[in-house]
Amino acid sequence: MDKLINSDKAKELRRLIEESEKIVLTCHVRPDGDAIGSTLGFWHLLRTLGKEACVIVPDKAPGSLYFLPGFKEIGVYTCHPEFCEKTVAEADMIICCDFNTPSRQDALAPVIQGAHSRKVLVDHHQEPDNFADLMISYPDMSSTCELVFRIIAAMGYYSEVNLDCATCLLTGIITDTRNFTVNIKHPDLYEILMRLLEKGVNKERIVKEALNTRSFWSLKLEAFALSEKLEIFTSHRAAIITLSKDDLTRFHYEKGDTEGLVNCPLEIKGMVYSVFMREDSDCIKVSARSCDGFPVSEICKDLYGGGGHLQAAGGEFYGSLEECRRLLIDSMNKYDKYLPKGARLVIT
Repeated sequence: MDKLINSDKAKELRRLIEESEKIVLTCHVRPDGDAIGSTLGFWHLLRTLGKEACVIVPDKAPGSLYFLPGFKEIGVYTCHPEFCEKTVAEADMIICCDFNTPSRQDALAPVIQGAHSRKVLVDHHQEPDNFADLMISYPDMSSTCELVFRIIAAMGYYSEVNLDCATCLLTGIITDTRNFTVNIKHPDLYEILMRLLEKGVNKERIVKEALNTRSFWSLKLEAFALSEKLEIFTSHRAAIITLSKDDLTRFHYEKGDTEGLVNCPLEIKGMVYSVFMREDSDCIKVSARSCDGFPVSEICKDLYGGGGHLQAAGGEFYGSLEECRRLLIDSMNKYDKYLPKGARLVIT
């Protein structure tokens, strides 16, 4: 399971951990299951090793992850900035999980980058910035949690993985793979699943809590989005969903309520890619997903200053929701060359 990990980097990380007493783990803004799972998973391991560790995140994580062991111990920068700044300043080492550039941390970025402690990057996104002393980047991993598990094994710490650590790591793998249905490049990910289950993890509970449990208003919002705001572009085999601030307010939107919405149009036979645009207070958040090797990362990079994985990417647009939507529609012809040959999208 650890054969894909550079052994020298694993040894270096183990050395840094052994030399450090106070360790901060951090992740990207609007943290998802993989971001919280990887930081908390590492946090449980470090505590087992006798280290003083703390998870500091830019803003609140969705309530669907509240079940994770250690969730209540997370320091949230938007809620307790003084505590977070003091904790970061006192750290011997900072482990940056699940983001490839400091800008993904928003207001927390200057705090992390300004710290004098050693920094380690553990991430699975493409084209990482070189901002850490030790860079452990594997874009072909399904999730940062998969990468963290492999690193733990490569460092020789597998026996120190307890139930809490395993639960957090499997949560990130499940959320980023949609319960082992997408983003799986390495077949031995199923062996990792087996090893985590051997630790006593309740996979059924993770799927229920992290993927299949939602609020009444979240369900209403998804139904509205699919019935009223879904647009199909048959010749491009594409779908767009847009939600304005008024739409979100109408359905009492809370963080995490639209998680997974972008994937829904891909259930239509023949659909190749789907783009979801959500109007936030300062910009339009863009999420894109695809199948059949279609590079939505190119769309997000070209049009929205973002990127990500080949078939799962995102970005931001600073303008109106309609301008964001129109930009994509007017650009669709440019990306038709990536569409798979043969099958067609037929709406009847």
